[in-house]
Amino acid sequence: MRRFGAFLIGVIATSAFAFSGINSISANADTQKYEVYVGGMPAGFTLSTGGAQIIGVCEVITEAGPVSPASKAGIRAGDIITKVAGIEVNSVGELNEILNKNKDKTTNFLVKRGEEEITFEFAPVKDKACERYKIGVLVRDNVSGIGTVTYINKNNGRFGSLGHSVVGEDKKEMKICGGKVYGCSIVGISKGVRGRAGELRGMFLNDVSLGTAEKLCDSGIYGYVSENYDLTNLIQANADSQDVKPGKAYVYSTVNGICPKKYSIEIVKVDKTNRSNKNYVIKITDDDLLEETGGIVQGMSGSPILQDGKLVGAITHVFLNDPTRGYGIDIKKMINE
Repeated sequence: MRRFGAFLIGVIATSAFAFSGINSISANADTQKYEVYVGGMPAGFTLSTGGAQIIGVCEVITEAGPVSPASKAGIRAGDIITKVAGIEVNSVGELNEILNKNKDKTTNFLVKRGEEEITFEFAPVKDKACERYKIGVLVRDNVSGIGTVTYINKNNGRFGSLGHSVVGEDKKEMKICGGKVYGCSIVGISKGVRGRAGELRGMFLNDVSLGTAEKLCDSGIYGYVSENYDLTNLIQANADSQDVKPGKAYVYSTVNGICPKKYSIEIVKVDKTNRSNKNYVIKITDDDLLEETGGIVQGMSGSPILQDGKLVGAITHVFLNDPTRGYGIDIKKMINE
Protein backbone atom coordinates (compact mmCIF):
# COMPACT_ATOMS: atom_id res chain seq x y z
CA MET A 1 0.00 0.00 0.00
CA ARG A 2 1.47 3.33 -1.01
CA ARG A 3 1.76 6.07 1.58
CA PHE A 4 0.19 9.46 1.32
CA GLY A 5 0.74 12.12 3.95
CA ALA A 6 0.80 15.87 4.53
CA PHE A 7 4.43 16.95 4.82
CA LEU A 8 5.15 19.91 7.04
CA ILE A 9 8.34 21.49 8.33
CA GLY A 10 9.76 19.04 10.85
CA VAL A 11 6.63 16.93 11.15
CA ILE A 12 4.68 14.40 9.14
CA ALA A 13 0.97 13.58 9.27
CA THR A 14 0.52 10.14 10.77
CA SER A 15 -1.98 8.77 8.27
CA ALA A 16 -0.95 5.95 5.95
CA PHE A 17 -2.98 6.94 2.89
CA ALA A 18 -2.19 5.91 -0.64
CA PHE A 19 -3.15 7.90 -3.51
CA SER A 20 -9.35 7.01 -3.77
CA GLY A 21 -27.70 14.05 5.06
CA ILE A 22 -24.93 14.66 7.60
CA ASN A 23 -26.12 15.63 11.04
CA SER A 24 -24.35 18.92 11.68
CA ILE A 25 -23.21 20.17 15.06
CA SER A 26 -23.09 23.85 15.94
CA ALA A 27 -19.70 25.51 16.03
CA ASN A 28 -20.55 26.33 19.63
CA ALA A 29 -21.20 22.69 20.53
CA ASP A 30 -21.00 21.89 24.23
CA THR A 31 -18.51 19.03 24.32
CA GLN A 32 -19.02 18.56 28.05
CA LYS A 33 -22.25 16.65 27.38
CA TYR A 34 -21.12 14.94 24.19
CA GLU A 35 -21.10 11.22 24.99
CA VAL A 36 -19.05 8.97 22.75
CA TYR A 37 -17.63 5.53 22.31
CA VAL A 38 -13.85 5.91 22.41
CA GLY A 39 -12.13 4.54 19.31
CA GLY A 40 -8.53 3.51 18.82
CA MET A 41 -9.37 0.74 16.34
CA PRO A 42 -7.71 0.75 12.91
CA ALA A 43 -9.87 1.27 9.83
CA GLY A 44 -9.36 0.79 6.12
CA PHE A 45 -10.74 3.64 4.01
CA THR A 46 -11.64 3.49 0.33
CA LEU A 47 -12.72 6.99 -0.69
CA SER A 48 -14.35 7.97 -3.98
CA THR A 49 -12.93 10.98 -5.80
CA GLY A 50 -16.25 11.61 -7.58
CA GLY A 51 -15.00 10.95 -11.10
CA ALA A 52 -11.75 10.07 -12.83
CA GLN A 53 -9.02 12.04 -11.06
CA ILE A 54 -5.94 12.95 -13.08
CA ILE A 55 -2.76 12.03 -11.21
CA GLY A 56 -0.48 12.70 -14.16
CA VAL A 57 -0.34 13.31 -17.90
CA CYS A 58 1.56 11.14 -20.36
CA GLU A 59 2.00 10.50 -24.06
CA VAL A 60 0.06 7.99 -26.16
CA ILE A 61 2.17 6.17 -28.75
CA THR A 62 0.20 6.39 -32.01
CA GLU A 63 1.02 5.47 -35.61
CA ALA A 64 1.97 9.13 -36.13
CA GLY A 65 4.17 9.25 -33.03
CA PRO A 66 3.77 10.21 -29.34
CA VAL A 67 1.04 12.71 -28.44
CA SER A 68 -0.89 13.79 -25.34
CA PRO A 69 -4.29 15.25 -26.32
CA ALA A 70 -5.23 16.01 -22.69
CA SER A 71 -2.00 17.89 -21.93
CA LYS A 72 -2.24 19.86 -25.19
CA ALA A 73 -5.81 20.86 -24.33
CA GLY A 74 -4.78 22.12 -20.88
CA ILE A 75 -5.85 19.31 -18.56
CA ARG A 76 -3.44 18.85 -15.67
CA ALA A 77 -2.77 16.73 -12.57
CA GLY A 78 -5.37 17.22 -9.85
CA ASP A 79 -8.26 17.76 -12.29
CA ILE A 80 -11.25 15.44 -12.04
CA ILE A 81 -13.10 14.38 -15.19
CA THR A 82 -16.79 14.25 -14.23
CA LYS A 83 -18.48 14.06 -17.66
CA VAL A 84 -17.45 13.00 -21.17
CA ALA A 85 -19.74 13.63 -24.14
CA GLY A 86 -22.45 14.59 -21.67
CA ILE A 87 -22.24 11.23 -19.87
CA GLU A 88 -21.43 11.17 -16.15
CA VAL A 89 -18.13 9.53 -15.26
CA ASN A 90 -17.80 7.85 -11.86
CA SER A 91 -14.94 5.46 -12.49
CA VAL A 92 -11.90 4.82 -14.66
CA GLY A 93 -13.78 1.97 -16.34
CA GLU A 94 -16.61 4.28 -17.37
CA LEU A 95 -14.12 6.80 -18.78
CA ASN A 96 -12.42 4.14 -20.90
CA GLU A 97 -15.75 2.81 -22.12
CA ILE A 98 -16.88 6.24 -23.34
CA LEU A 99 -13.53 6.98 -25.02
CA ASN A 100 -13.59 3.73 -26.96
CA LYS A 101 -17.20 4.25 -27.97
CA ASN A 102 -16.51 7.77 -29.29
CA LYS A 103 -13.18 6.73 -30.84
CA ASP A 104 -11.42 9.65 -32.54
CA LYS A 105 -14.39 12.03 -32.55
CA THR A 106 -13.92 15.50 -31.05
CA THR A 107 -15.45 15.16 -27.58
CA ASN A 108 -16.48 17.44 -24.71
CA PHE A 109 -14.79 16.82 -21.35
CA LEU A 110 -16.23 18.45 -18.21
CA VAL A 111 -13.46 18.82 -15.63
CA LYS A 112 -13.60 19.92 -12.00
CA ARG A 113 -10.57 21.94 -10.92
CA GLY A 114 -10.92 22.92 -7.28
CA GLU A 115 -14.32 24.61 -7.02
CA GLU A 116 -14.32 25.51 -10.72
CA GLU A 117 -15.81 23.51 -13.61
CA ILE A 118 -14.09 23.77 -16.99
CA THR A 119 -15.10 22.32 -20.38
CA PHE A 120 -12.42 21.06 -22.77
CA GLU A 121 -12.97 19.86 -26.33
CA PHE A 122 -10.54 17.55 -28.12
CA ALA A 123 -10.31 14.12 -29.75
CA PRO A 124 -8.91 10.88 -28.26
CA VAL A 125 -6.20 9.05 -30.21
CA LYS A 126 -5.63 5.35 -30.84
CA ASP A 127 -2.86 3.65 -28.89
CA LYS A 128 -0.67 1.81 -31.40
CA ALA A 129 0.04 -1.11 -29.04
CA CYS A 130 -3.43 -1.99 -27.75
CA GLU A 131 -5.59 -0.25 -30.37
CA ARG A 132 -7.69 1.43 -27.69
CA TYR A 133 -8.53 5.12 -27.61
CA LYS A 134 -6.79 7.25 -24.99
CA ILE A 135 -6.25 10.91 -24.09
CA GLY A 136 -2.83 10.69 -22.40
CA VAL A 137 -3.62 10.72 -18.69
CA LEU A 138 -2.96 8.61 -15.60
CA VAL A 139 -6.19 8.40 -13.60
CA ARG A 140 -7.76 6.91 -10.51
CA ASP A 141 -11.29 6.87 -9.15
CA ASN A 142 -10.59 6.23 -5.46
CA VAL A 143 -7.90 6.40 -2.79
CA SER A 144 -7.25 3.83 -0.10
CA GLY A 145 -5.35 3.76 3.16
CA ILE A 146 -5.47 3.10 6.86
CA GLY A 147 -6.09 5.35 9.84
CA THR A 148 -7.57 5.23 13.32
CA VAL A 149 -11.15 5.93 14.43
CA THR A 150 -11.21 8.55 17.20
CA TYR A 151 -14.79 8.38 18.45
CA ILE A 152 -18.34 7.27 17.65
CA ASN A 153 -21.28 9.45 18.67
CA LYS A 154 -23.50 7.42 21.00
CA ASN A 155 -26.65 9.18 19.79
CA ASN A 156 -26.41 8.88 16.02
CA GLY A 157 -23.50 6.55 15.21
CA ARG A 158 -21.46 9.24 13.49
CA PHE A 159 -17.70 8.70 13.71
CA GLY A 160 -14.69 10.98 13.46
CA SER A 161 -11.22 9.74 12.49
CA LEU A 162 -7.71 10.73 11.45
CA GLY A 163 -7.75 14.32 12.83
CA HIS A 164 -6.14 15.89 9.75
CA SER A 165 -6.68 16.27 6.03
CA VAL A 166 -5.45 14.01 3.24
CA VAL A 167 -3.53 15.61 0.37
CA GLY A 168 -2.84 14.47 -3.17
CA GLU A 169 0.27 14.52 -5.32
CA ASP A 170 -0.31 18.23 -5.93
CA LYS A 171 -0.07 18.81 -2.13
CA LYS A 172 -3.63 20.15 -2.10
CA GLU A 173 -6.31 18.90 0.27
CA MET A 174 -8.37 16.18 -1.36
CA LYS A 175 -12.14 16.22 -1.72
CA ILE A 176 -14.29 13.10 -1.70
CA CYS A 177 -17.86 12.22 -2.54
CA GLY A 178 -18.31 9.28 -0.22
CA GLY A 179 -16.58 6.03 0.45
CA LYS A 180 -16.51 2.76 2.35
CA VAL A 181 -14.84 2.01 5.66
CA TYR A 182 -13.71 -1.50 6.56
CA GLY A 183 -12.25 -3.22 9.55
CA CYS A 184 -8.47 -3.42 9.46
CA SER A 185 -5.84 -5.62 11.08
CA ILE A 186 -2.37 -4.28 11.80
CA VAL A 187 0.09 -6.91 10.57
CA GLY A 188 3.45 -5.15 10.79
CA ILE A 189 5.37 -2.10 12.00
CA SER A 190 8.25 -0.09 10.63
CA LYS A 191 9.69 1.62 13.71
CA GLY A 192 10.17 5.36 13.69
CA VAL A 193 13.69 6.73 14.00
CA ARG A 194 15.10 10.25 14.03
CA GLY A 195 14.68 11.70 10.52
CA ARG A 196 12.29 9.02 9.25
CA ALA A 197 8.68 8.38 10.23
CA GLY A 198 7.67 4.83 11.05
CA GLU A 199 4.56 3.16 9.69
CA LEU A 200 1.86 0.67 10.61
CA ARG A 201 1.15 -1.91 7.91
CA GLY A 202 -2.48 -2.94 7.81
CA MET A 203 -4.63 -5.45 5.99
CA PHE A 204 -8.19 -4.56 4.98
CA LEU A 205 -10.85 -6.91 6.37
CA ASN A 206 -13.23 -6.65 3.43
CA ASP A 207 -15.82 -8.85 5.12
CA VAL A 208 -16.04 -6.47 8.10
CA SER A 209 -17.96 -3.31 7.20
CA LEU A 210 -17.24 -0.55 9.68
CA GLY A 211 -19.41 2.02 7.89
CA THR A 212 -19.48 4.73 5.26
CA ALA A 213 -17.37 7.86 4.85
CA GLU A 214 -19.19 11.05 3.89
CA LYS A 215 -16.84 13.94 4.56
CA LEU A 216 -13.14 14.72 4.34
CA CYS A 217 -11.88 18.04 5.70
CA ASP A 218 -8.87 19.53 7.47
CA SER A 219 -9.80 17.82 10.74
CA GLY A 220 -10.32 14.30 9.44
CA ILE A 221 -12.66 11.80 7.82
CA TYR A 222 -16.26 11.57 9.05
CA GLY A 223 -19.16 9.23 8.40
CA TYR A 224 -21.49 6.71 10.03
CA VAL A 225 -20.82 3.25 11.43
CA SER A 226 -22.83 0.31 10.13
CA GLU A 227 -25.93 -0.65 12.11
CA ASN A 228 -24.47 -4.09 12.78
CA TYR A 229 -21.06 -2.84 13.92
CA ASP A 230 -20.32 -4.24 17.40
CA LEU A 231 -19.85 -1.44 19.95
CA THR A 232 -20.09 -3.58 23.08
CA ASN A 233 -16.36 -3.74 23.86
CA LEU A 234 -15.68 -0.02 23.41
CA ILE A 235 -15.27 2.21 26.45
CA GLN A 236 -17.52 5.25 26.86
CA ALA A 237 -16.57 8.78 27.82
CA ASN A 238 -17.54 12.42 27.56
CA ALA A 239 -15.77 14.40 24.85
CA ASP A 240 -14.68 17.42 26.88
CA SER A 241 -11.47 19.41 26.42
CA GLN A 242 -12.46 22.34 28.64
CA ASP A 243 -10.07 21.44 31.48
CA VAL A 244 -7.26 19.85 29.48
CA LYS A 245 -3.83 20.74 30.85
CA PRO A 246 -0.18 19.76 30.53
CA GLY A 247 0.47 16.52 32.35
CA LYS A 248 -0.25 12.81 32.34
CA ALA A 249 -2.71 11.42 29.77
CA TYR A 250 -3.42 8.25 27.80
CA VAL A 251 -3.82 7.29 24.18
CA TYR A 252 -5.76 4.33 22.79
CA SER A 253 -4.19 2.86 19.69
CA THR A 254 -3.78 -0.42 17.83
CA VAL A 255 -0.29 -1.46 16.80
CA ASN A 256 -0.98 -5.17 16.46
CA GLY A 257 -4.15 -6.95 15.32
CA ILE A 258 -7.52 -5.28 15.71
CA CYS A 259 -7.88 -4.42 19.42
CA PRO A 260 -6.89 -1.00 20.84
CA LYS A 261 -4.65 -0.80 23.90
CA LYS A 262 -4.13 1.95 26.44
CA TYR A 263 -0.71 3.65 26.45
CA SER A 264 0.65 6.41 28.69
CA ILE A 265 1.64 9.77 27.23
CA GLU A 266 2.32 13.26 28.50
CA ILE A 267 0.65 16.40 27.20
CA VAL A 268 3.60 18.81 27.05
CA LYS A 269 1.85 21.90 25.72
CA VAL A 270 -1.73 23.10 25.16
CA ASP A 271 -2.62 25.69 22.49
CA LYS A 272 -6.35 25.59 21.77
CA THR A 273 -6.19 28.61 19.43
CA ASN A 274 -3.78 27.04 16.94
CA ARG A 275 -5.42 27.24 13.50
CA SER A 276 -3.36 24.37 12.07
CA ASN A 277 -5.00 21.91 14.48
CA LYS A 278 -1.72 21.54 16.40
CA ASN A 279 -3.47 22.08 19.70
CA TYR A 280 -1.32 19.76 21.81
CA VAL A 281 2.32 18.78 21.87
CA ILE A 282 2.47 15.24 23.21
CA LYS A 283 5.23 12.85 24.23
CA ILE A 284 4.97 9.06 24.29
CA THR A 285 6.10 7.81 27.72
CA ASP A 286 4.85 4.21 27.58
CA ASP A 287 7.78 1.78 27.49
CA ASP A 288 5.82 -0.93 25.65
CA LEU A 289 4.71 1.44 22.87
CA LEU A 290 8.22 2.89 22.53
CA GLU A 291 9.63 -0.63 22.25
CA GLU A 292 7.12 -1.65 19.58
CA THR A 293 6.97 1.48 17.40
CA GLY A 294 9.70 3.89 18.50
CA GLY A 295 6.97 6.44 19.23
CA ILE A 296 4.31 7.89 16.93
CA VAL A 297 4.10 6.29 13.48
CA GLN A 298 2.00 6.66 10.36
CA GLY A 299 -1.35 4.92 10.75
CA MET A 300 -1.81 6.17 14.33
CA SER A 301 -3.56 9.33 13.14
CA GLY A 302 -6.83 9.65 15.02
CA SER A 303 -5.74 7.67 18.09
CA PRO A 304 -7.87 9.16 20.88
CA ILE A 305 -6.21 11.06 23.74
CA LEU A 306 -7.85 10.84 27.18
CA GLN A 307 -7.12 12.83 30.30
CA ASP A 308 -8.96 12.49 33.62
CA GLY A 309 -11.36 10.03 31.99
CA LYS A 310 -12.44 12.46 29.25
CA LEU A 311 -11.76 12.37 25.51
CA VAL A 312 -9.75 15.54 24.85
CA GLY A 313 -8.25 15.03 21.40
CA ALA A 314 -6.44 12.79 18.93
CA ILE A 315 -2.90 12.23 17.67
CA THR A 316 -2.25 13.78 14.25
CA HIS A 317 1.47 14.28 13.54
CA VAL A 318 4.91 13.05 14.53
CA PHE A 319 8.05 15.17 14.85
CA LEU A 320 10.54 13.86 12.30
CA ASN A 321 13.49 14.82 14.51
CA ASP A 322 11.97 13.07 17.55
CA PRO A 323 9.44 10.26 16.88
CA THR A 324 8.53 10.12 20.59
CA ARG A 325 6.84 13.52 20.21
CA GLY A 326 4.09 14.87 18.01
CA TYR A 327 0.97 16.99 17.72
CA GLY A 328 -2.64 16.39 18.63
CA ILE A 329 -5.93 18.07 17.69
CA ASP A 330 -8.48 19.35 20.23
CA ILE A 331 -11.53 17.07 20.24
CA LYS A 332 -13.85 20.09 20.05
CA LYS A 333 -12.49 20.89 16.58
CA MET A 334 -13.35 17.39 15.41
CA ILE A 335 -16.80 17.40 16.98
CA ASN A 336 -17.61 20.78 15.46
CA GLU A 337 -17.37 19.14 12.05
